[in-house]
Amino acid sequence: MPLRPDAAFTEIGQGEWEGLHRDEVRSRFGTELEAWRRRPTEVWAPGGESIPDGAERVRGGLRSVLGRLAEGGTPGTLDRPHVPGYGDASEGPWSVVVAHDGIFKVLLLTLFDLPLERFWMWSFELCGITVVELRAGRAVLRGHNLGGGAVDEAARQEAEERVASGGL
Repeated sequence: MPLRPDAAFTEIGQGEWEGLHRDEVRSRFGTELEAWRRRPTEVWAPGGESIPDGAERVRGGLRSVLGRLAEGGTPGTLDRPHVPGYGDASEGPWSVVVAHDGIFKVLLLTLFDLPLERFWMWSFELCGITVVELRAGRAVLRGHNLGGGAVDEAARQEAEERVASGGL
């Protein structure tokens, strides 16, 4: 499969929070951090990228990826799956997008036509896999956070601590 780096799927820029440990972000930017967690479309990291701006990038990237997929075959039907492994793998093309969790949250909200204010509804495990099937142009969530056990024990513990602490 050819690799196609695409800036549309780079992580949401965290501005002054970039590279800082979550404890330092909380210490130096506690008010902004709490506001971002409550109103992610209105508040973001100082000097960082807003969720709406990230969504604009994602929409452009999705148009490109979905356009390439559409060129590869028919859009399918609503009554039968077209994801390799769930049906006949020869029926159509597929694509893999690799990115960080923030931009994937925006990607899923976009695919499922949900408001950006729902940014925090999705959680992602370290190295988790999400499968979205497109049936007749509609997104169908086939799996989320699959393969979470594939990371080593130290990484799993770190991810659990991050989630429990409310880390970024």
